[in-house]
Amino acid sequence: MAAEPPATPDDRAGRTVSDGEARKFPCEQCGADLEFHIGMQSLQCPACHHVKTFEIDDEAEVREQDLEAMLAVQRDNRVAGAEHEPGETTREVRCNDCGATVVFEGTLTSSDCAYCGSPIQLEHAHTSDNNRIPVDAVLPFQVEQQQAATGLSEWVSSRWFAPNDFQQKGGQGKFAGVYLPFWTYDAMTFSRYRGERGENYTDTETYTDSDGKTQTRTVIRTRWYSVSGHVQRFFDDELVCATEGVPHKIVDKLQPWQLNLCHPFTRQALAGFQARTYDIELAEGFGIARDRMDLQIEQDVRYDIGGDQQRVHNVDTRYDALTYKQLLLPLWLLSYRYKETIYQVVVNAQTGEVQGERPYSWIKITLAVVAAATLVGGIAWALNTYGG
Repeated sequence: MAAEPPATPDDRAGRTVSDGEARKFPCEQCGADLEFHIGMQSLQCPACHHVKTFEIDDEAEVREQDLEAMLAVQRDNRVAGAEHEPGETTREVRCNDCGATVVFEGTLTSSDCAYCGSPIQLEHAHTSDNNRIPVDAVLPFQVEQQQAATGLSEWVSSRWFAPNDFQQKGGQGKFAGVYLPFWTYDAMTFSRYRGERGENYTDTETYTDSDGKTQTRTVIRTRWYSVSGHVQRFFDDELVCATEGVPHKIVDKLQPWQLNLCHPFTRQALAGFQARTYDIELAEGFGIARDRMDLQIEQDVRYDIGGDQQRVHNVDTRYDALTYKQLLLPLWLLSYRYKETIYQVVVNAQTGEVQGERPYSWIKITLAVVAAATLVGGIAWALNTYGG
């Protein structure tokens, strides 16, 4: 028997998955791999069309998790040099170009990275002990691929200043269904503040005009009064994208999501799709959420101060009842390479909302500017010639 080849870094990251091991959800009738069917919201066999409903425990529910307790566990583990307790093994594959790590169930149906468009080396797929924070809930796909493709084509063709080849190829590009990780945070906040309330009033003042004559005019002045007080607000499901794989300025525009339709996490929803693992840690995500909360709290403070203008000198906020969840939310994603630059377009796979990046054609922009200048010049000439 020939000796086994030496282990590669990918082998050390986990055990290579064979085709047989990848059959996580075999069809009960023909043995083929079941896939999640969006229209039926169930698993379906692509070969014999057998349907299998989700197996979710009747007592399972989407629960809020104690944020401070989990952060304490993570701190203790770092001090001790330990990891989380290993959970169920997952099948993972890593893109060598963009570094995305995705997990999948069943057979990995796409050989291209959904995030950068580079080929994925399927032979590098491996199993790995899941020592990450567990996923609490998943929002299954609602928008089917054809509907997403139609919305995507309409979005691409409506980009007026995009290069022609982007408009032609972008609408026909290959895109993939993926799950993106998100954190949600809840917090009850109580904030004490100090500031000033400004009340405007009208006054008159005298001035000397250019001819040396004394004139009067009406001006708006402000009287300022010191104020202090407190405001409180409950933040529910402040949503933070937990990966850098897609620009947040794009992902944030996909809101709102109907998070009340999330299911307790089941790996069956991932059948046939990729799900990216989080690379924004729980504490970092809360920092992002807290910055957003602080902006809302400042608006609440200004409203509470009242008056015509406000000055906020200090806000001291206490955060209580802190909880979190990790969600997987569905997207259809197109990664398009144009002149060595990667552009991403995403479709909210629950609502159909399309957002994305695109290149600009400076030729089209220049022609538009020249045309606008010519039009303005023509109007000005006509007014000078015939206007008077």
